[in-house]
Amino acid sequence: MARPVYIAGSGTYLPGEPIPFDQIDSILGELTEAPQKIKNWLARMKPVMAELLDIKYLHYAIDPKTREFTDDNITMSVKAADAALQLAGMKASDIDLICYGSAHQDQMPTASVRIQEALGIETCQEFSVHANCTSAYKALYLAQELIKNGSNQNALVISSSMSSSELRAEYYNQQLLDKESLFLRWFLSDGAGAILLTSDKSFANEYELEYTYVESIGGKKPSLMFNQRPGYWMNPKEEYEKGYHHLRQNFRNALSTDIFQEVDGSIFFKGFKRMLAKHAVPMNRIKLFQINMPTKHIVDSIIQEFNTLGISNDKFYTKLDELGYNGPPMALVCLDKIIREETLNSGDYIASFVTEVSKFMQAGYFVRRV
Repeated sequence: MARPVYIAGSGTYLPGEPIPFDQIDSILGELTEAPQKIKNWLARMKPVMAELLDIKYLHYAIDPKTREFTDDNITMSVKAADAALQLAGMKASDIDLICYGSAHQDQMPTASVRIQEALGIETCQEFSVHANCTSAYKALYLAQELIKNGSNQNALVISSSMSSSELRAEYYNQQLLDKESLFLRWFLSDGAGAILLTSDKSFANEYELEYTYVESIGGKKPSLMFNQRPGYWMNPKEEYEKGYHHLRQNFRNALSTDIFQEVDGSIFFKGFKRMLAKHAVPMNRIKLFQINMPTKHIVDSIIQEFNTLGISNDKFYTKLDELGYNGPPMALVCLDKIIREETLNSGDYIASFVTEVSKFMQAGYFVRRV
């Protein structure tokens, strides 16, 4: 019989002081070598994006004076994990599974074993998942399944994002910059989130991870977020000269075309209904719903769809304006904030869902207050 999976602890690490939206360029660096038409476009679009995104503050692992990095994906992960361990009253040696999720990764050895080493865990099972904004959900899914079937007992689920390393002025071949290369500079930021899962009731807090869901519906859809690196290693000089390393998102689409909004509803809404069909929960018991999307006007349109399911506007939870959007970790960061700051009654649910646009992978979870 499947074992229940409880949340033992949670933690967040956001580097540095909150940076106001209008100071992004002072931290990431001015694009002084970009084509003039791109610089003109940036100047015109900044106030538009401030209104569109409604992000007041962001966090970067960059020293505001020296503009050198202060953290990386491993150090941020360990700091979030330490906060989760402290809340749970667990030691790192209690962990027998690490599931790490990030947008993408090129380093060797992989992040999960580096986190294992940094935490001082001599032996454990580990996985690294790289699937853009669904990666944290997939790490959660893996950990839940392995605890449910008895393979593991205590799992560290962790996600981190060093978006600033791909957004700093020094990263770009500025002469090749285009709108698609720069859209992400206005909302991606840095941070890490961690959740400790357990089958041991002595470590369990008040929440059970009841269900996790993953799917990909991008088999016939174009990629809207990408770099141009091929499926093999390039000469770094050639890669830079061609700008293949630039992370791009189709700006003109902004998720508002029929790629996202289909005749019978948004793909986000339809994906959530598929999750609900596999694991039904009472709509009136969903106390908080975390929509893991960075664009305010898209979130507003999704909320209108969810009103038809009986989920009212006051149920939707976001910290986007305070924290920025750190990509995959946001799913765990918001869950940590809810666990630490919100009051739920027994039987209430926390729901979360995400659509990522690199290839339209989707994922979600239901957490129940026991």
